[in-house]
Amino acid sequence: MRSSYFTFKGQTSLYVFVAVLFLVGVIFGALMVNALSLEQRQDLEGYLGNFFMTVQHSSQGVDTGTYWDIAMLHLKWVGLIFILGLSVVGLPGILVLDFLKGVLIGFTVGYLVGQYSWKGLLFALVSVAPHNLFVIPILLICSVAAMTFSLYIIRNRVLMHRAPSRQRPFASYVILTVVMALLLLGVASFETLVTPAMMRWVTPMLLPV
Repeated sequence: MRSSYFTFKGQTSLYVFVAVLFLVGVIFGALMVNALSLEQRQDLEGYLGNFFMTVQHSSQGVDTGTYWDIAMLHLKWVGLIFILGLSVVGLPGILVLDFLKGVLIGFTVGYLVGQYSWKGLLFALVSVAPHNLFVIPILLICSVAAMTFSLYIIRNRVLMHRAPSRQRPFASYVILTVVMALLLLGVASFETLVTPAMMRWVTPMLLPV
């Protein structure tokens, strides 16, 4: 098995499929905003109001606990994708996770824009978009790698198509996942240090006068 087993060129169709699935999730999440009842909208509005107040009055110091909370959230997502990729039955679970990630982002941005118009869009651009520009590609790469390894297991164990070596694809899979996890630690640093400062810049526009 070639060392380039998980390269983009060899997995283009999977990348396109996963990206489309994620975008469908984003659209679905945005449409879910319209299905909220009045009571649910009021609850969310109250929660966001308290959240904006907390952000506005939060200190500008670095909280190590907050960093690890954010880092562990990202790492758990990648870890779950990695574990699902180790089994044949985990393949649908990977697709579900990618779809759910899109739903979460689509719902968040859709609600902010629907509730606060251009101010909500501006808040989404500084709070949701920056780190997700890195997180989403990393998760998609991990998902495609997990799907590729899961398909490899299907071909070699279920369909009995023997490969020259079983260790090399697994080692490549582990190395790629570890590299992506390290990148997420860097993204968590950005999310801890930079994102709160940008959010404090925008939240005064969203607070009631």
